[in-house]
Amino acid sequence: MSAEPGLHDIAAARLRRDGQRYTSGRRALVEVLAAAPHPLPIAEIVAGSDDLAQSSVYRNLAVLERAAVVSKVITNGEWACFELAEDLTTHHHHLICSDCGTVRDVEVPAEVEAALDDALVGLAAADGFVLDRHRLDLVGRCGGCQ
Repeated sequence: MSAEPGLHDIAAARLRRDGQRYTSGRRALVEVLAAAPHPLPIAEIVAGSDDLAQSSVYRNLAVLERAAVVSKVITNGEWACFELAEDLTTHHHHLICSDCGTVRDVEVPAEVEAALDDALVGLAAADGFVLDRHRLDLVGRCGGCQ
């Protein structure tokens, strides 16, 4: 599955605002992440395209993250996985294995999401904070690590 043409337009615009170009390497990264069913570690990103060298993947992910095209999900220790920024996909949360670092996306039922939003807005407001959005990472052990 390839990325929607509109996604590439948005990515290019965000990079321009950050003073960067939408190079073929960055486009290939967006394609790999758009086709991924869950956030990917660097090794899987590199394996997902013949056009991506590991050294340039690190640099280009940092640029795409700074331009709000890509988000980093910290897993166990210093490891990270990458995905398209949530506003370019759908709102979701993550299941993170504390042993192997695997990250899986999970969508919460609408009624649970609404209750969670209400509770978090109240929690933030009690501290004088206005909530824009939330992220929820559930950390535990995956089936393979149990």
